[in-house]
Amino acid sequence: MCSSMADLLMPKLINLLSSLLQRVAESNDLNRSLDTQKLSIFNALVRPGISIQQYLERIFKYANCSPSCYVVAYVYLDRFVTKQPLLPINSFNVHRLLVASVLVSIKFMDDICYNNAYYAKVGGISTAEMNLLEVDFLFGLGFQLNVTPNTFYDYCMYLQTEMMMGFPPVCSPPQVPTIGADHCSINDDDCQSQHHQPQLAV
Repeated sequence: MCSSMADLLMPKLINLLSSLLQRVAESNDLNRSLDTQKLSIFNALVRPGISIQQYLERIFKYANCSPSCYVVAYVYLDRFVTKQPLLPINSFNVHRLLVASVLVSIKFMDDICYNNAYYAKVGGISTAEMNLLEVDFLFGLGFQLNVTPNTFYDYCMYLQTEMMMGFPPVCSPPQVPTIGADHCSINDDDCQSQHHQPQLAV
């Protein structure tokens, strides 16, 4: 992807990912049951004061990673919620899950990256917490970090379609049930001719 095209597409991609994650978080907030949710290092005691869009824009501004890292981070989040059904994305954990997914995708995708202390500052957390988030996220994924070209293409096509259709703005109220209901996650083992909607799609 040439730099000029990336400059045009990245703001739209950041806005789209923010919108998708906020709609998922708000939907799960409405269906939040403490009895069925797992306590995790990703959960904050209170909702962060910064919006998902502002947080992702901050990561984009300072992370200096390749554009593909954000698509791969979305793939990782999709896999995470599939493997960890007791940890649905909500307003209390989405920021930490987001920074962890971007960190892991950068380390896997890019040849050069900053250390965890740098990304901790970007995410507004301590280095020790960033280290723990990274480890917990990797275990939550089952260390399944590889993203095949077909899977990457499927997610890109889905995100591109959402952009072309004109996704709802970030402030839109949730209009869908909790993630996981009536959605299939893209799997690397799926037949190449099949195209499934990402689990995080709302």
